[in-house]
Amino acid sequence: MNFKKLAKNLGLEEDEFLEFVELFVEVGTSDLDKLQTAIAEGNAESAANAAHSLKGAAGNLGLIELYEIAKEIEEKARNEILDGTIDAVRIIKEKLDLIMKTLKARHGT
Repeated sequence: MNFKKLAKNLGLEEDEFLEFVELFVEVGTSDLDKLQTAIAEGNAESAANAAHSLKGAAGNLGLIELYEIAKEIEEKARNEILDGTIDAVRIIKEKLDLIMKTLKARHGT
């Protein structure tokens, strides 16, 4: 993941962008938990809301792949379709974990 390029695309300094990414991972993890719970409970509205939050934050940071996955989940949930969304949730979790590992590696922790 090229944070420098993503930062440049948004007109931000890399350090400033990384602060936003760290916040995204924190909030995104919370949204992901809400999404998983909503899917497990069959609550399509809550699932759509959590996916919408993830989609917006990912889109704002230029994390297009995450944006597209969350958008797909949101659209399905708005149509009361939760089947098949758990695989997409797993992919989001993997992407968030990868971003977190990349951030930690940059900070030397």
